[in-house]
Amino acid sequence: MEIAIFQLSLFGINTYLLFDEDEKKCAVIDPGMSNPEEEKAIENFISEKGLTLTHIINTHLHIDHVAGVPFLKKKYGAPVLAHKGDEFMGQRLADQARMFGMNMNLDNIEISQYLEDGDIIKIGNGELEVISVPGHSKGSVALYDKKDGFLISGDALFQGSIGRTDLPGGNYSELITNINNRLLTLPDDTVVFPGHGPSTTIGREKRSNPFLA
Repeated sequence: MEIAIFQLSLFGINTYLLFDEDEKKCAVIDPGMSNPEEEKAIENFISEKGLTLTHIINTHLHIDHVAGVPFLKKKYGAPVLAHKGDEFMGQRLADQARMFGMNMNLDNIEISQYLEDGDIIKIGNGELEVISVPGHSKGSVALYDKKDGFLISGDALFQGSIGRTDLPGGNYSELITNINNRLLTLPDDTVVFPGHGPSTTIGREKRSNPFLA
């Protein structure tokens, strides 16, 4: 699969669009669009490539990762995939907005399909394996493309850092354990695309991430 990265304004989130060029199928992961210009950028990419959006996938349901879900759901009618452990956060977006001092009126997120550890999501001929990594939130997952050698880590693992654990559902020791046991066991050359900031590799984080020493 090929990957397009959209760096958006809401907390500097990375939204990813994965697509199979041959089959013309795509998925948007962690849609954080918060204004018409960002929505248009995603829409234009899908249109210009002649793609069909088959999945809206969330690594977790914090507000910055779901702000664009209502737009995509209304525009394309694709199912929304997320872990049941985060369902309560998707039903409390107004509370999340107030917590961050944001003036946003978002529809609550209705999950169409629950993600479970080990699930395989097919996007055209491509496949993503769901890896459960709770700790940043109860339902955090990462998405692994074994064939193409990359991982979308959400807010679990960053370049030189890890996700915060002081929000509802966060647990520091659980996050560290899951990163070590579920993510750092992947091949060292696996490219990591995080929810915020630059990409990295599993090998680099094993060698130099100060939180994982």
